[in-house]
Amino acid sequence: MATTLDGTRPRLWTPARHRPFRLLWLGQSLSLLGDGFSVVAFSWITLGLTGSTLTLGYVLAFQAVPRALLTLVGGSLGDTWSTRTLMVASSWTRAALMAGVGVTGLTGHLTVWMLCVAAAAFGAVDAFFQPARVSILPSVVDKDLLAPANALLGAGARTAAVLGPAVGGLVIALTEAPVAFLVDAVCFALCGWFISRIPARPRTAPASTPPVGGKPDQPSLGARIREGVTYTLRDPRLRTVVVLDTAVNFCYAGPFTVGFASLADEVLRGGSATLGVLNGALAGGAVLGTLAGGALGGRPRVGLLVAALAGWLGIGMAVLGLVDQTAAVVVTVLTMGFGIGFQGVFGLSWIQRNIPQDVLTRVVSVDMVLGYAVAPLSLILCGALAGVGAFALFGTVAAILALTSLAVLGSRQVRAMR
Repeated sequence: MATTLDGTRPRLWTPARHRPFRLLWLGQSLSLLGDGFSVVAFSWITLGLTGSTLTLGYVLAFQAVPRALLTLVGGSLGDTWSTRTLMVASSWTRAALMAGVGVTGLTGHLTVWMLCVAAAAFGAVDAFFQPARVSILPSVVDKDLLAPANALLGAGARTAAVLGPAVGGLVIALTEAPVAFLVDAVCFALCGWFISRIPARPRTAPASTPPVGGKPDQPSLGARIREGVTYTLRDPRLRTVVVLDTAVNFCYAGPFTVGFASLADEVLRGGSATLGVLNGALAGGAVLGTLAGGALGGRPRVGLLVAALAGWLGIGMAVLGLVDQTAAVVVTVLTMGFGIGFQGVFGLSWIQRNIPQDVLTRVVSVDMVLGYAVAPLSLILCGALAGVGAFALFGTVAAILALTSLAVLGSRQVRAMR
């Protein structure tokens, strides 16, 4: 792949020398660790109260739907207010919510409707944190440090995503479910404290010029959301990055959940242990790819990386649909995770480097909302295809990714992205 790299590249660990970045890394990792705790805690305490998986689905839906609906709102506010303020307020509010659920559970007064309200409130508040945590980085480190900084943040995020559910399950096993909510509250409280210690930087000048001879118009919230969507759709390069992210989210939601479970049980005949190995291989490969991207640094042709990732994942999906040997499947999943982590460093850095700061959070929120939207569609489609067989499931996804790769390569402007 043709790549032009800067002659002097910052090392992978260079961002960690800066105190503001260390504070951001600690805060974001703790928040994502808390997210993993919350999933396990909500699931376990709901099943303990009702014994109903249907009720569990309702509780998790109460958390997911407000997050999806309000992410665009959170993105719009992040381009108006301080992203640091939004992250701190969200973290401390989530800490209070989790502490309240934990204390209520320990006193024996927790009910299902309380869990639903808490889950909905948690999802709503989290919608203001997620876009801000991505768009805050350009105000914490210089542009030449974005790639290694994203790599370190990505490695911490992926590690926390694995450790959160595992540690949450361990806490519940050693104590009881409400205690996990209290530990979760501590994670979010510490996250808010670390983020609040990051020195504020002045915002860059807005991308648009205010009217001459008067105050600039203050668009409504709906207008600001529309501006963010329009800005995302009208740039073919940005549109391509967002489409690929959506495709990768589609691959995560269905093939890496329903598909992995079906593969482990029906094809590899390994049960839950094999499923754990597959998820571990995916996460481990993503961490390695993220660190490799940060170590490489520079500004490679992001457009070609986008096409390469889609093609790489398509080949991997095709292999998963054909092979029935555990070792071959694990190696394939590991390499797919590596590609996701590697490209993610440069794709995210490109967005942060090229999008004006006054619209960045809105663009990020559009990307996130599309990911939220395709997740249930992917789960439903893959659930139906899994009943036909592994080849039907993974082969269909492989074809979608192959078409995505060809579409990316068909745009000269996208191929030239750096």
